[in-house]
Amino acid sequence: LAKYKAAGIKHIFQGGEKHALTGRSYTSSANHADNLGVDGTRVVSCNTTGLSRTLVPLYEHCGSLKVECTMIRRAADPGDSKKGPINAIAPVLKVPSHHGPDVMTVKPEIEINSLAVAVPTTIMHVHAIVADLPEGHGLTTESVLEMWRNTPRVIIMSGAGDRITTTAEVMEMARDIGRKWGDLHEIFVWEDGVKLNGDRLYYFQAIHQESDVIPENVDCIRAMMNTEADWRASVAKTDAAISAYYGL
Repeated sequence: LAKYKAAGIKHIFQGGEKHALTGRSYTSSANHADNLGVDGTRVVSCNTTGLSRTLVPLYEHCGSLKVECTMIRRAADPGDSKKGPINAIAPVLKVPSHHGPDVMTVKPEIEINSLAVAVPTTIMHVHAIVADLPEGHGLTTESVLEMWRNTPRVIIMSGAGDRITTTAEVMEMARDIGRKWGDLHEIFVWEDGVKLNGDRLYYFQAIHQESDVIPENVDCIRAMMNTEADWRASVAKTDAAISAYYGL
């Protein structure tokens, strides 16, 4: 960091680094405006990015949000043969895990804690999320789903109806729609796994850890260079470029 600062070079660190390194963090939907023109920031991790994608619109509607969630994490990326577990489930014994509290580095108004476990798979993370909404929120299960359908980089599909009941089918779907290397930078939410019971919302979502932060880095560059102040406009530009790259 000192070398970048001494050279006067703008810099982006990734979610494996601590927030304290740069003193600021970034996701497109949560705090694009706070990063306009800055010299350095951190794009948060794949899991924290995924949490932000679905929680920020909920917070913006409700005005407050309390969240408990469990990260069911892939053990390693597909090309990484040196990590595990292979035949075990490994809880992260540092409680809470960093993923939830890291959301508060981009949206401090969301009260959130998380637990995490690593499981022997390579293809995606899954989040099990319980969010307590304030009284008088005015939402229903269907209106929450509609909110996410209108949120950039979120995909809603039915596990039963679309025959996508596991992360394996999610990755097959990404290949079927023409994504190179099966990349799915959108957050995948199972429609039939979403339930609003009074003021408590339950849902599952899946995160493709290899790709979901890639477009966030592009948006972050625009913010730092002060070339696009509106986060939705930046996201639209980035996503259009990704679609053109795929030839879609």
